[in-house]
Amino acid sequence: MLEAARTVTVDHLAARVDSYLDELIAIRRDLHAHPEVGRTERRTTDVVAARLREAGLEPRLLPGTGLVCDIGPGPVATGRRRIMLRADLDALPVTDSCGEPWESTIPGVAHACGHDVHTAVVLGAGLVLGELAAQDRLTTGVRLLFQAAEEIQPGGAIDAITAGAMDGVAQVFALHCDPKLDVGRIGSRIGPITSASDPVSVILTASGGHTSRPHLTGDVVFALGQVITQVPAVLGRRLDPRSGVNLTWGAVHAGTASNAIPASGTVRGTLRCLEARAWEDAGRVLREAVEHVVAPYGVEVEIQHQRGVPPVDNDAAATRLFDIAARDVLGPAAVHLTEQSLGGEDFAWLLTRAPGAMARLGTRTPGGRTYDIHQGDFSVDEEAIGVGAKVLSHVALLAGNIPNG
Repeated sequence: MLEAARTVTVDHLAARVDSYLDELIAIRRDLHAHPEVGRTERRTTDVVAARLREAGLEPRLLPGTGLVCDIGPGPVATGRRRIMLRADLDALPVTDSCGEPWESTIPGVAHACGHDVHTAVVLGAGLVLGELAAQDRLTTGVRLLFQAAEEIQPGGAIDAITAGAMDGVAQVFALHCDPKLDVGRIGSRIGPITSASDPVSVILTASGGHTSRPHLTGDVVFALGQVITQVPAVLGRRLDPRSGVNLTWGAVHAGTASNAIPASGTVRGTLRCLEARAWEDAGRVLREAVEHVVAPYGVEVEIQHQRGVPPVDNDAAATRLFDIAARDVLGPAAVHLTEQSLGGEDFAWLLTRAPGAMARLGTRTPGGRTYDIHQGDFSVDEEAIGVGAKVLSHVALLAGNIPNG
């Protein structure tokens, strides 16, 4: 059955995506010029919804921002699975410095993580799959999810789940821009591909005092220093080192004068973990470590540990389908084993409801500069839009042609 899906559809899918490519690039540039941060993506949602309606599809707006759109027959009618293709809509609070004519027109907001590309990719796949449905050639149901607020922890994926976006979905797929990978290549990995990501704050308080009399007050500055240096080491000894646990501090604030011990101080950072079971234990171990480290110093402690997102743990069967689809579309050398990332991605929440996989989409021009995401000068080779739409539409067909059960 997979063989039939490959030989019948690949060339047709590629040709149909190519027919939309100029339009998809124009839409991506429009979105890039008008970025919107999480939970404010109203214009972006409207642009996507209008194009889907123009194609004869019926998108359903989600509460707030974002949408889903079902294409083709439902799983009850076919005995096959409903496959989801997911894109994220939101931009970042970053100043755009890409220098292109489509540079952001919104001060301090930019598509610096490629979500405009993800949106164009899934839209392109949806338009082609919609054509097949209109011709009664789509034998399975596909749901497009254009999701809000990926960059806001714990992530808009939770809102989408609450709104029923995952109801009836058997498998879910997504691509994420990778500026370290040449356009025309896909990076995949079975198992954890991204990390859990939890914001952590430790707030210490005491009465304050003079630096000449540290014994008369709790020295929050000295105690913060112990938290900064000792707590990450404790985590590394109390949790399995194979789980990729990492606690890195990013900000510390205490006091204003060199001869005064302040009454409060705060250190903030991010706790990351590649393995879900260790992530479940990490919060308890973190709290115990902080409390024991500061106990000798006569300070009060408040620990704020927000559960952000779990690791994206790619299902083996879904990852293999991604690999098959990419090789069919791009050639046998197109798929590469990608590295694990300690970055967070709320696609992980969708994987708690259905198996699936996220793969890396190469966006670097061969021989060109390697950009970094979340930077104002982030730039992509727009040929990646066509590549991604071809791979996602093909993987949806392959996955959908597997019977339920």
